[in-house]
Amino acid sequence: MGATRRSCLRGKAANRKELAVERAAKKESVEQLNEVFKTTSVAIVAHYSGLTVAQMQKLRMQMKQAGASVKVSKNRLAKIALEGTDVAAIGSLLKGPTVIATSNDPVAAPKVAIEFAKANEKFVILGGSMGKTVLNVDSVKALASLPSLDELRGKIVGLIVAPATKLAQLSNAPAAKLARVIQAHASKGEAA
Repeated sequence: MGATRRSCLRGKAANRKELAVERAAKKESVEQLNEVFKTTSVAIVAHYSGLTVAQMQKLRMQMKQAGASVKVSKNRLAKIALEGTDVAAIGSLLKGPTVIATSNDPVAAPKVAIEFAKANEKFVILGGSMGKTVLNVDSVKALASLPSLDELRGKIVGLIVAPATKLAQLSNAPAAKLARVIQAHASKGEAA
């Protein structure tokens, strides 16, 4: 009986250590998620049940290329991490097997999520949050249709550069016309 009791006590001590490690891991996970939620400008929530590992890897890669990220977490831990953040409104969407896509660019995560949902019917967008504004599925689609920050920057640079290009063309035009007139007179002189 003494040996059985000692092994039982050792087992309880090992369980306590495992629980302490598990609690620490959960706490760290909540802190990391909280930091992500504090720094993000948009968060999209979707169900991913039925997706293969390869499809999830593809989603992660597409999000990363767009400057966004994907997090899969226990809903209970994610709800705790949402407390005190601007995107706390997504807490009500966290039911079932959910994935959270976040990005600093307000268009990146929605755009990739919508495109991925079109190609994968098992990826179902539930809604999201942009700052304190709650987004339903239609709002996420509308947000995804907007140009990204990089596209907008490119358009602005194009608008700034266009007048300079036209100005250069106009300043070179009189010289080009003069050169053509001189060339025409020279050609006439040679012909005569």
